[in-house]
Amino acid sequence: MTTARKIVLVSVIVLVLGIAGGYAYVLWAKDDAPAALGTTDLDQALTTAPGTDAPPATEPAATTAVTTAATVSTADAGVDGTWTISQDSTLGYRVQEVLGGVDTEGAGRTNQVTGELTIAGTEVNAVEFTVDMASVTSDSDRRDGQFRSRIMSTDEFPTSTFVLTSPIDFGAVPAEGVTVEATATGDLTLRGVTNSVTFPVQAKLESGRIGVLGTIPVRFSDYGIPDPSNAFAAVKDNGTLEFVLVLDRA
Repeated sequence: MTTARKIVLVSVIVLVLGIAGGYAYVLWAKDDAPAALGTTDLDQALTTAPGTDAPPATEPAATTAVTTAATVSTADAGVDGTWTISQDSTLGYRVQEVLGGVDTEGAGRTNQVTGELTIAGTEVNAVEFTVDMASVTSDSDRRDGQFRSRIMSTDEFPTSTFVLTSPIDFGAVPAEGVTVEATATGDLTLRGVTNSVTFPVQAKLESGRIGVLGTIPVRFSDYGIPDPSNAFAAVKDNGTLEFVLVLDRA
């Protein structure tokens, strides 16, 4: 066998082993990304005693009510005032990836979220929260390193923020244990760039706490976020921020 053929053969073997290794990592070694935050997480966060770990996930009860603001009971009127975000909250990102030719998801999360919400009558008239971006972690140290350095530059931009710019009017005060739906509009700041965003939210009052569930679509180029893709992982040009905020009366 000539030297040239040997070089070609070795190159092919290395390529095949590299592809096989990528598939093996994704299919057997890589942890699954956590499921998207949803109503189950909202219910768990509200029923967990402040500061304690949440119980294992269970399906929400079939009787859980989801209603529009127009049909919410006005029986409970004790929500006026300021509410602060607790560390029982969860915020994170979710992106679609292709790793070694296999479609998968990447997700990172943190509970290092601070801020407050103010209610007057049937309106949420102020919301502001701040996220410690360096505390966001996923199932991959390599992904986290890229997230903190090249992608989000957390040394230069250590926090991200959201500030409500239009009041949210529920039309009535939510009844205990009833989930209500609304739309929030505000300024989202990521990597030092601010854009106005509008997105749906669900909120619930239970056991003296307020929970808010939401998802915000994010296009990376809108915030000057570099393409997260690298030699092994191809990432779409957009992702989502997802959160469950748990608030206690200030």
